[in-house]
Amino acid sequence: MEVEEIQTQLQNPEQMDDASNIDSIAENPKSPASSDSPDDSDADSEDESHHNDELKTLEAELSTNPSNYYAHVQCIKLLRKMGEIEKLRQAREAMSAVFPLTPAMWQEWAKDEASLSSGAEVSSVVETLYERGLLDYLSIPLWCDCLNYIQECDPLVRECSSDGISKARNIFERAITAAGLHVAEGNKIWEEYREFEQALLCTIEEADTKAKELQVQRIRGIFHRQLSVPLLNLRSTLLAYKAWEVEQGNVPGSESSDIDGIPSHVASAYQKAMEMYNDRVQYEEQVSKQDISETEKLQNFMNYLKFEKSAGDPARVQVLYERAITDFPISNDLWLDYTRYLDKTLKAGNVVRDVYLRATRNCPCVGELWVRYLLTLERGRASEKEISDVFAKSLQSTFSTLEEYLDLFLTRIDGLRRRILFGSEAENVLNYSLIRETFQFASDYLSPQLKNSDGLLRLHAYWSLLELNLGKDLVAARGVWESLLKISGSMLEAWQGYIAMEIKLGHIKEARSIYKRCYSKRFPGTGSEDICHCWLRFEREFGTLEDFDHALQKVTPRLEELQLYRMQQESKAFAASTEQKDNPIKKNVREKRKGGPESTDEQSPAKRQKPTAQTQKKGYEKNKDQAQNPAEVTEEKEVKASVEKADSILEKQQKDSDTGRNKVYTDQCTAFISNINLKANSEDLRKFFSDVGGVVSIRILRDKFSGKSRGLAYVDFSDDEHLAAAISKNKQMLLGKKLSIARSDPNQRKKDGRNVLKQHTHSTDQSGNKGEFASKMSNETSKESKVPETTNFASYKRDDNIQLKGKSTFLVPRNVKMNKPKTVKEGDEQPKSNDEFRKLFIKD
Repeated sequence: MEVEEIQTQLQNPEQMDDASNIDSIAENPKSPASSDSPDDSDADSEDESHHNDELKTLEAELSTNPSNYYAHVQCIKLLRKMGEIEKLRQAREAMSAVFPLTPAMWQEWAKDEASLSSGAEVSSVVETLYERGLLDYLSIPLWCDCLNYIQECDPLVRECSSDGISKARNIFERAITAAGLHVAEGNKIWEEYREFEQALLCTIEEADTKAKELQVQRIRGIFHRQLSVPLLNLRSTLLAYKAWEVEQGNVPGSESSDIDGIPSHVASAYQKAMEMYNDRVQYEEQVSKQDISETEKLQNFMNYLKFEKSAGDPARVQVLYERAITDFPISNDLWLDYTRYLDKTLKAGNVVRDVYLRATRNCPCVGELWVRYLLTLERGRASEKEISDVFAKSLQSTFSTLEEYLDLFLTRIDGLRRRILFGSEAENVLNYSLIRETFQFASDYLSPQLKNSDGLLRLHAYWSLLELNLGKDLVAARGVWESLLKISGSMLEAWQGYIAMEIKLGHIKEARSIYKRCYSKRFPGTGSEDICHCWLRFEREFGTLEDFDHALQKVTPRLEELQLYRMQQESKAFAASTEQKDNPIKKNVREKRKGGPESTDEQSPAKRQKPTAQTQKKGYEKNKDQAQNPAEVTEEKEVKASVEKADSILEKQQKDSDTGRNKVYTDQCTAFISNINLKANSEDLRKFFSDVGGVVSIRILRDKFSGKSRGLAYVDFSDDEHLAAAISKNKQMLLGKKLSIARSDPNQRKKDGRNVLKQHTHSTDQSGNKGEFASKMSNETSKESKVPETTNFASYKRDDNIQLKGKSTFLVPRNVKMNKPKTVKEGDEQPKSNDEFRKLFIKD
């Protein structure tokens, strides 16, 4: 059951049965109903045992989850039924500490306590309960019960002493202020007030004419005030007023009009009130409907509020908001709208503060309410203890977004900063350490969830700024940025913020050192290029020529590397998109070899013939003419241009290796490492080859999407001697895995129009195992075929004159039957061996 459903039910609770009647509870709280029947006694015992078990279950639930509204309500009902008075009090107090109680629950609680005993002490307890209940929600029945109880049970009021009369009048005036403008039920409060004053008039002796006349004027004033307010049954009030004036001998009773015989100002106020009431009748009818949904009813209240706001009477608007809150106590939008209105009209004061307190009790999971509550306390110059208590309580709530927590922390820090900088001498007791502690708490609280986010960057940038301006601690400010880089080191903005702080302070050397730390890092998007360009611009603006040349020397190869990487990624993306098209020329070689269901549907294996050079050439030309349209030709040209540009960059890098501008070493001095532990990094490999020496650079291959290691790496050595020594460490262990080390073979480099790949021979003579590709192909071809080395055939160009002949035919579809080779005729091409065939595709 939802909280709002429970609260709706509790607005009009059903009458309790005889067993739960509070009068019988007071007489004998723990005894069951008297009965002479043994069967009835057994049934009562079973009920008591069942109630005890149910109570234990509810208490266990509340001990683990005090925010379970339904469990609180059920526990209170059960204890009331069992007659456990003391436990019932504790249960009600426990629920009141977490949730606001409904007016019906406060009425029930107050009546239970009032029926237990009488006396001044009990009267004080019950009055306190009524006062607490009146703070939660606006309720006319609760106000009437409170006023009646004070008149009947308060000894001073009942004896009509001067203190008692003054106390009663103060409470009546509070009731008029809180509920006197309630259009539908406010007249009940006015009538109670009038009846009280008229009862006092009867207690004044006839001889005391001065006191009697003063009391008559008091009653007349209440009539006049009520007649000026648009309320239900206002005409009946006017008639009652005229009848009362007739009793006083002031108005003749034979007038034809309702307003005849009354003072003109009273008549004018009455007519204006009637006009205001008539303007609100339709809205009152809408919000009073019982056969409509909750959504419709709430919308009717919002329409009513819009009308009242246009009328421009803040008191009437506030009363209408309170009426809506009573019916919809956990509506986030309603509380937000109500508090915004009060912030706009009243700005500060106890009224606004009390509304925010109630709003956060009803809707504790709305971060905006807590933020504005803290601002209201600051405007009202609340004590630091009160503000810190509210802030601590807000962190116990569960918000829907992390931004709400961040906004709450920043609001708290804003307040502390303002109180330190602009507080009066009497308030200036805060220390900056409190701000630092709050920042640290916020960082620890939010960092796991806000890693690499703008919110965390905003928090640390603000922290660093206050460390400089308020804390006067440059070391601490740098420590803030360093801690952020540990959490969000892959975030370009974090490095830029750190650098900007150093530049603003004039610390050029420190800013340059930060650039040197981050220019080679990989950032999302174009961040890697951006940081390189920022470094060059920084040196142009702040550095010497030597500084600029040094930065240029560092940045240029990095930019070329990034440019090459971008082109490779674009080429791969383009190739992947073209492969999805139904183009027989660009089918993947793997699909051709596979011979799956799609290929077998076109022609059965029995009808398929071995292709000749002429048929291959004709089929190729035919498919080429059909497949290549102008758009595809343009795309292919673009890809070709990208590849040629990539080739030129590689050639330039190799040429620059002699001048020392770029540390790109030839493959003769490069080792290819495989089977590397995925947790290993460059430092682990450098330590592994420390006994060999000569290590120039290490490049670990990583997945382009996840960034994780692929278990492969290139290690550049200064000369062949060091490379040979490194290869001698083949099959040695690193981090629990046996490494495979081989010389990088430049003759295996292939270009497929999408990427520049390097393939390597993995020392098959030592391991005795064939390459991965050869092993795969051996299962698809004749068992007599042997492929001794690893080769990539994904991008070769087919020769039009090649005929697939010979006993050891290479790359024959698996579904084509191998017939006995025919006799070689004169003029036919001699069958080619595997080695001869491979040389057709591999360039030296």
